[in-house]
Amino acid sequence: MAKTISVDARRELVRAIGERYRAADRAGKLGILDEFVAVTGYHRKHSIRLLKATPASLARLRRPRLRVYDDAVREALVVLWEASDRICGKRLKPLLPLLLSALERHDHLRLDEVVRAKLLASSASTIDRLLVVARGSVSGRATRARAKPAIRRSIPVRTFADWNDPPPGFMEADLVCHGGENVAGSFAHTLVLTDIASGWTECVALAVREGAIIVEALSRVRTTMPFPLLGFDTDNGGEFINEIVLAYCTAAGIEFTRARPHRKNDQAWVEQKNRSVVRRLVGYRRLEGLAATDALARLYAASRLFVNFFQPSFKLAEKERVGARVSKRYHPPETPCARLLASKAIPEAMKERLRAVANALDPLRLLDEIRTVQRELAGLAAGQQIQIAPSSDAGLDKFLKSLATAWHEGEVRPTHQAAPKAQRHWRTHKDAFEAVWPRVLGWLEHEPDRTSAELLVRLQTEHPGQFSDTQLRTLQRRLKVWRRAAARKLVFTMDAVDVAVA
Repeated sequence: MAKTISVDARRELVRAIGERYRAADRAGKLGILDEFVAVTGYHRKHSIRLLKATPASLARLRRPRLRVYDDAVREALVVLWEASDRICGKRLKPLLPLLLSALERHDHLRLDEVVRAKLLASSASTIDRLLVVARGSVSGRATRARAKPAIRRSIPVRTFADWNDPPPGFMEADLVCHGGENVAGSFAHTLVLTDIASGWTECVALAVREGAIIVEALSRVRTTMPFPLLGFDTDNGGEFINEIVLAYCTAAGIEFTRARPHRKNDQAWVEQKNRSVVRRLVGYRRLEGLAATDALARLYAASRLFVNFFQPSFKLAEKERVGARVSKRYHPPETPCARLLASKAIPEAMKERLRAVANALDPLRLLDEIRTVQRELAGLAAGQQIQIAPSSDAGLDKFLKSLATAWHEGEVRPTHQAAPKAQRHWRTHKDAFEAVWPRVLGWLEHEPDRTSAELLVRLQTEHPGQFSDTQLRTLQRRLKVWRRAAARKLVFTMDAVDVAVA
């Protein structure tokens, strides 16, 4: 018979009727047993063993569940999670074999075979569960120049549903501003390009938002991408929809399309990278000037390899709408590099180059470089000129050792850490004990063990009506400060006494 009640309810039932069953005669035991089996669904022999057992023997019958993933597995997983820049378990699961082999290849990590096997066998939900403790609790909007209607009409519209699984090379583009809370004046921007087929992402730091600068950025990016730029899809901002960009795409044979106005979902591929790549790396602070733009460029030089080779991402497989309910199914998370290697549109020579680059990359060194430039960017955003020393092998070893305990500090990205608050040195209320404090110090010199309550009663006796019971907490704080300062005088030791032990 199927079990009809929960496990906890069955255990409560055993405790409730077990004593009555043991004290009953044969006929009574049969009646109790029949009812117990019908309610719980247990086998009859197992029910007899449970009802005959005393509470002490029941506790011995329940064997503790053995832990499959011990502290060694958890600590190794924390290091790998930090080395992946804290991605979620669903993305970390497919990355573990690649990341482990890369760290072991560069002699950053050596794991016991048992621990390694458990890590690779763990599921995404187990990874998230093991990282629960390590996970800490962790805009301004720029106005856009409007494009001329004639140029806009000459550029076809492409919606989210019009991509139809294109080959690598068709990319969505967007501009992320770094104006902080105040978008007035000039500040740095990031041009983000995301490939629809593979998720390959390129970021370019721009000091000025202008059509000629966009064209120059595209020219440079095309020389570093592992596939030709076939399509260029943008929003309706004036930095994209202009004669310069249109003429460049026409001359280069690039299919130039645009999204519908005020429909961000038409550019869903690049919009998600604005947050998961750019904002995750740079944050939301204001960055302005050539120094900040140069630091951004160095950050993207390191993060480009880290994101495309060591950051698995989701890709939508299908979406179904039934009434108001939308059901989505995703492909297993893969890195952009892995998707390119599996694509038939990429030549075998380029795949060999990608494999060679992947084997030579050190993910820990890339992440260390990212953190270094992030510290420089945080200083520039705060108005400071910080000179960061280049990374060395000693610094890399120190960075590796810090990964196991970095989660204790909470947020590790310098660009996302809150600025320290200035220490308070002023009072908001007049000190009620200022006039009588010398008198209180005299009492404490003779009787340092007096409590704050006793001192307050004494002050109320000597100064009737001046002090109330609600000021006890203020006196306690002042007494705590005095005792901390007088701690050296209140500790007595045996000085200059030598004791010889035979």
